[in-house]
Amino acid sequence: MKPIKVTLHHLALPLKRPFQTSFGKYVIRNTIIVEVEDSSGEVGWGEVAVDEGPWYSYETLKTAMHIIGDFIAPAIIRKELNDPTELQEKIRHVRGHRIAKAGVEDALWDLYSKLLGKPLYKMLGGIRDYVECGVSIGIIGDMDMLIESVGKYLNEGYKRIKIKIKHGWDVDPVKEIRKTYGEIPLQVDANADYDLEDIEVFRELDNYNLIMVEQPLSYDDIYDHSILQSEIKTPVCLDESIKSIYDAKAAIKLGSCRIINVKPPRVGGLLETIKINNYAEKHGVGIWIGGMLETGIGRARLIAAGTLSNVKYPCDISSSSRYYEEDIIEPEWVVRDGIINPLSKAGIGVEVVEERLNKYLVERKVYR
Repeated sequence: MKPIKVTLHHLALPLKRPFQTSFGKYVIRNTIIVEVEDSSGEVGWGEVAVDEGPWYSYETLKTAMHIIGDFIAPAIIRKELNDPTELQEKIRHVRGHRIAKAGVEDALWDLYSKLLGKPLYKMLGGIRDYVECGVSIGIIGDMDMLIESVGKYLNEGYKRIKIKIKHGWDVDPVKEIRKTYGEIPLQVDANADYDLEDIEVFRELDNYNLIMVEQPLSYDDIYDHSILQSEIKTPVCLDESIKSIYDAKAAIKLGSCRIINVKPPRVGGLLETIKINNYAEKHGVGIWIGGMLETGIGRARLIAAGTLSNVKYPCDISSSSRYYEEDIIEPEWVVRDGIINPLSKAGIGVEVVEERLNKYLVERKVYR
């Protein structure tokens, strides 16, 4: 394949309802859609799941537009690529900026899969044609609304419930969910809001038979998590701390976690996701695939990754309608009875609806 044009579409999509974590509330989801056109005329689509500010990651809309436009796009435009894995060699001089890199890699995987006439999940070596899905519930702050929301998603068939927690909203909501719904599959996500001085919170959470507690300590910590894991029964799952295969190796060797949440954008793309999947599997550490409020384009890569061999837990992949009144793709992704299926069509399997792309467009930049 030979990319001849890279187009970046900055979109702002309103969410159906606010989504809050320990580091902020989302009402509008800004994102960057990457479009790569091949010399054959075929097009591949990817997504750069960044925020306006450096909250989940140091990467932002502006840094991603800059890094892709000034460094990544020039490295691939009018260059022959045998397959998407060659991208990393082309941009090895660009340190960090993994989410930006992942968005371009996504588009190349879609393009490459289309050129070969194969669905993306099979190109990645997926071993099943379905993904079990859980749902992530933000910090609501109202117990009655939380209980109602949990019941709604259980009725919709999701295989696991995850709630976001923070200081002052942790043990009580878990206790209330257990009281109301019994031993449902339940986990919590702290988004790095705690430190080791809060260990009593996690010792108390040990009493509620949680599947895991996700990223309890600092977003860039590995060592302190090893101490916490040695002191509690509940499996620790690392999310933000795992930015590459090297972080995964360190965490597993130190005993910092028993589970890893792999978000393909956070680790730099699908190739790195496969590396982490394989290494963790070899060492008996299960993974699952997390989401970052992606549109249906980014969601497609999550679904493809969710078919990998070491995905042992329900993934944070919801229906398109979970967050958006309308997605920018057709057909929209739908979870049925807690299951979502990759499509058999070549590439990511869905088509971008240009009218909707333009409807939510903030800015468009074209590189040739």
